[in-house]
Amino acid sequence: MNRRYLLKLGSAALVSAGVSGRLYAAPNRGPRFLLVFLRGGYDSTNLLIPYSSSFYYEARPNIAIARPDAASKTGALALNADWALAPAVRDSIGAMYLQRQVAFVPFAGTDDLSRSHFETQDSIELGQPAAGARNYRSGFLSRLSDTLVGSASGNSPIAFTDALPLSFEGAATVPNLSLKNVGKPAFDDRQAGVLSDMYAGHHLEAAVRSGLELRHEVAQEMAGEMTAANRNAINTKGFELEAERMGRLMRDKYRIGFVDVGGWDTHVGEGAAQGALATNLSSLGRGLQVFSQTLGAEWNNTVVVVLSEFGRTFRENGNRGTDHGHGTVYWVLGGSINGGTIAGEQQRLARGTLFQDRDYPVLNDYRAVLGGIFRSLWGLSPNQSSHIFQQAALADLKLV
Repeated sequence: MNRRYLLKLGSAALVSAGVSGRLYAAPNRGPRFLLVFLRGGYDSTNLLIPYSSSFYYEARPNIAIARPDAASKTGALALNADWALAPAVRDSIGAMYLQRQVAFVPFAGTDDLSRSHFETQDSIELGQPAAGARNYRSGFLSRLSDTLVGSASGNSPIAFTDALPLSFEGAATVPNLSLKNVGKPAFDDRQAGVLSDMYAGHHLEAAVRSGLELRHEVAQEMAGEMTAANRNAINTKGFELEAERMGRLMRDKYRIGFVDVGGWDTHVGEGAAQGALATNLSSLGRGLQVFSQTLGAEWNNTVVVVLSEFGRTFRENGNRGTDHGHGTVYWVLGGSINGGTIAGEQQRLARGTLFQDRDYPVLNDYRAVLGGIFRSLWGLSPNQSSHIFQQAALADLKLV
């Protein structure tokens, strides 16, 4: 085994563990932020239901969710006179909304009209002005982390992903840690010993040793959690289990996080109150609830934003699903946010108000929304905000 071969096998694991001591040192006191990216374009219209719109029921004869009924404890939850929350998240996100720990921002998104998953995901993760060439080595979370380096708030970023997401691309080293198989060490004892011997006397010796130790420590901790989760615990599935792990790591070590969740491209058989979308929403809602509970008192110092690259068509298609759209609904969660509200610019939903006669219009630009949250969360100056989102007119939705 030579150094080139070992690095090919395990460099991702070492980066995941972090090869720089500053990345996993105990962070300074300060706010926490987690971005949850729903890849595939989730159907926000069957999450935040525009039940006051008769056109919603006309446009979705097979997949519309019934209007809320005050006598029902299992149907849609009325949030105000216009909007209701899907039954799938009533007991999780709905309960947090009633505690003013959740807000929704409808008509949100980007000005990218490609309706391409990859194109629009890149646009959002880069966070750069639409005009001009893109710099794929500069993601907006990386610029946020750079801005906070050396501040009293600290940064300590991490991506809970298999590979580093575009939003964290930049000059600084950011660890990414896939938690899917975290109970299995990236290297067995023999491989770890060979790797340690290989770097003996090298200037990276201390960093490699520290990275291996951290990986081993995390693997041991998570293996115990996996065993406990096999007793029909709430977090026995994908994101729910991963959310508890993220909560522990962000509570103890990290301040800025990113995770992506797939499975939202519902072209066929989407379902209504029950079905494929409802199942995904239910798991996501419970996972976010677990994440908040795991943070404990630090939940009051945390903001989570859930977004997707775009929404979906307001009308259902011929396969009882929905196609790629434009505007969508963002979620903002946190123990101390000004929740229990539907925020941002809005308009009534009718046939004549759809974008290109098919989609939610975008009235709340994603850079303005996120930039406004960052400014309030960390008290950023205009110059600092401009470094993160150049040429963006920030929106103060008064959620943070």
